[in-house]
Amino acid sequence: MKSNKINYRDKIYKYYSKIGIADIVPNNISGLRQREPFFQNIINNFFPKDKNASILEIGCGHGAFQYFILKNGYTNSIGVDNSESQINESKRLGIKNVIQRDLVEYLRNIKNESLDVLIAIDVIEHFSKEELDEIIEEFYRVLKKNGIIITHQPNGEGLFGSSIKYSDFTHELAFTRNSIAQIFLANGFSDIKSFEDKPIMHGFKSGIRLFLWIFFVKPFYQFLTAIETGALDKNMIFSRNFLTIIKK
Repeated sequence: MKSNKINYRDKIYKYYSKIGIADIVPNNISGLRQREPFFQNIINNFFPKDKNASILEIGCGHGAFQYFILKNGYTNSIGVDNSESQINESKRLGIKNVIQRDLVEYLRNIKNESLDVLIAIDVIEHFSKEELDEIIEEFYRVLKKNGIIITHQPNGEGLFGSSIKYSDFTHELAFTRNSIAQIFLANGFSDIKSFEDKPIMHGFKSGIRLFLWIFFVKPFYQFLTAIETGALDKNMIFSRNFLTIIKK
């Protein structure tokens, strides 16, 4: 007999913007400024120069990244999220090009090799391994040759990775630079690069944070790791989250 019980994800996503210790949506559009350095860094370093590039962001939430994508002059971008509360918040903030859809179903209805950029910021950790494998198959199908995927996810390699993975009940996974490469390589991708989510300099305070990260925090983490493993891995990522760029 088919159960009518509501899935735990649906329960949480229905009010996702309000469930938690603090609201995740700012009161007005100016509240998005604190995330601008993060998004602008991605746009400056990884986005195509063509402002007409076809861009899809899945799990876009209340549309913060979409706001900055449009602000940078990109004209063919859309954000999709299945949380009704998040979509309502995007409308309240006046952010365009954000729609409510089931992410997987939306992907399945996209034409083959039709996207230049596919974005999943703080999204892939919400799926089981089996679900994510199927989704990445869809990523490969819909992405154009030389297109890119941009993901941001919890770092299981860092000292505080568990605090991110378990901060949200809907999180299923955390990743390392190795494990995320494994699943994308297994689905046909060949160019996968991961980057620390280190402080981005955009003023005096952030400059101090970056200085401390480079010269004190990271070397200390590396020292602890070298003691435990007997080897120094200069490429190890220690930030709580990390960014990955995948090219087809």
